[in-house]
Amino acid sequence: MTPAGRAQAAIDLLDEIIAAAARGGAAADTLIARYFKARRYAGSKDRRAVRDLVYRAIRRAGEVPASGRAALIGLAVDDPALAAAFDGSAVGPAPIAAGEAAAPAGIAPVWLMERLGRSLDEAQLSALLDRAPLDIRVNALKASRAEVQALIPGAEPTPHAPMGLRLPEGTQVEALPAFAQGLFEVQDEGSQIVTAAADARPGMTVVDLCAGAGGKTLALVAAMENRGRLIACDADRARLSRLAPRAERAGIGPVETRLLDGGREADALADLRDAVDVVLVDAPCSGTGTWRRNPEARWRLTPERLDRLVALQARLIRVAAALVRPGGYLVYIVCSLVDEEGAGQVATFLADHAGWSAAEPLPVQTGLIAGSPYGAGLRLTPATDGTDGFFVARLHRPW
Repeated sequence: MTPAGRAQAAIDLLDEIIAAAARGGAAADTLIARYFKARRYAGSKDRRAVRDLVYRAIRRAGEVPASGRAALIGLAVDDPALAAAFDGSAVGPAPIAAGEAAAPAGIAPVWLMERLGRSLDEAQLSALLDRAPLDIRVNALKASRAEVQALIPGAEPTPHAPMGLRLPEGTQVEALPAFAQGLFEVQDEGSQIVTAAADARPGMTVVDLCAGAGGKTLALVAAMENRGRLIACDADRARLSRLAPRAERAGIGPVETRLLDGGREADALADLRDAVDVVLVDAPCSGTGTWRRNPEARWRLTPERLDRLVALQARLIRVAAALVRPGGYLVYIVCSLVDEEGAGQVATFLADHAGWSAAEPLPVQTGLIAGSPYGAGLRLTPATDGTDGFFVARLHRPW
């Protein structure tokens, strides 16, 4: 592909990504993969170049661009070589007209910047769009961190998580023999740290209420040394179904799962009421802490969607609280840095549930040097900790 052809491909993809953001369609990674699957003639160098253009344009535009062309023109403002690729050739985009509108640069939509700016400074906000590292969690049931590090060229220990390794950018994870052997799972170091706040131990009864595909579930089972009872729950059948093969690869064996009916979760969990040592709620959220990996996610979020998420989180934390035994713990996690979803959500819960308290310090504070106390919990940010953004609180039910 010529530079002009790459530019046009990026514009076409950006148009698809913008449309998908508006209608809640597929993620950018999925759309890019589909695009090149239908264009086998594009070599690996071309695919990397186009992908780089697309993500540079996405990261640059805080507000949803008017079009893929406007998004790429915005990128071309400071890139003469890219501007020259608008050459009007048969495979390239038309030349940039004098005064033609370019997507404005920014970190996020104005309304969302107002929310985030209440507790994050400019450096912290900018870091939300940095490139994310590739982290894995070593499966302690099968190997030590040193053993797995020796198997993967370029792997280095993560700064904080005791079983974390950071791999070189571009590592083809699923092609590694250690992956097929179940020696590790891909998991951001921040996710490893907040999961450790559960302080799950052998013999416990633990519920992962919003398990999804099971990333935190597998980490919990490893912490429990595969001894005890863990129930992984979710309302999404497709996501929950991905847990079984992952558990088998990890050498865990069958994990107890429950498919929940949204809005009627308590009915499916009635037998566990007042009986669980630890309930982990990795709640559905805006994902503002994961923009390094999914920068187009900020184009999908609206004030109305955020309000719905906050309401859902409040309901789920109440469902979880009913399961916790006297003296047990509820661990609340969001990969968001919006206060309404994190510290504010927990503050409201504590105000409404007499006797419950925030456990201080969290296990991650006593064993790991990461995160900063925030509200009734702990917050991790890309700028401060080099991880995805998270808020986690460990709440104690009174005896």
